Amino acid sequence: MRVPLAYTAGMIRVLLVDDHALFRQGLRSLLESEGMRVIGEAANGREAIRYAADTHPDVILMDIQMPELDGVKATQSILEIDPAARVIMITMYRQDRYVFEAVKAGARGYVLKDADATTLLDVIRRVAAGEALLDADMAQNVLDDFRDKREELPSEKHADLNERETMILKLLAQGFSNQDIALRLDISEKTVRNRLSEIFTKLQLNNRTQAALYAIREGIANLE
Repeated sequence: MRVPLAYTAGMIRVLLVDDHALFRQGLRSLLESEGMRVIGEAANGREAIRYAADTHPDVILMDIQMPELDGVKATQSILEIDPAARVIMITMYRQDRYVFEAVKAGARGYVLKDADATTLLDVIRRVAAGEALLDADMAQNVLDDFRDKREELPSEKHADLNERETMILKLLAQGFSNQDIALRLDISEKTVRNRLSEIFTKLQLNNRTQAALYAIREGIANLE
């Protein structure tokens, strides 16, 4: 996946969600040393939902296993309230079943707890810039999961898209942010946002992650 343009919309505002205080403190120190702003910390999913609704962070770093309400259910609730919320799941294991459920719900990607600082910061910046980070294995696993559970994404609908809409969908699935898409197609970011909203409506999709999966499954884009 390509490296996007740097995030230029100002200081990235991050909400940290993890039930281990020392882990949150470590993340806070790292992010603030890189010029990001931690606008809140939550120790469980219920706190995360409240903080997200009150502060509308640019990025939410969400642990999966937490007391009271786990990260997947919290992510689902946050995205029901604000479909544009940008959630990154934090997990110990790449093949964690809960990661699949979170991505299906609309999480923008995931990062391993043992990832190095450079990887974590890159993921945060790319998601803040509007990307949905899906590697080929994750995309295929989620698509297989839809198939196994007969929870199919809409099919045979992309004929309803015009050439420009199809190109926007392709670029989204390839990891381009709204800013990148606008520059590449010589249109405004507002136009990109409006076109994406129309695409989601036409295809009966709820978020960028589902749109990326749809584009990959229908052969509109690939992750190579």
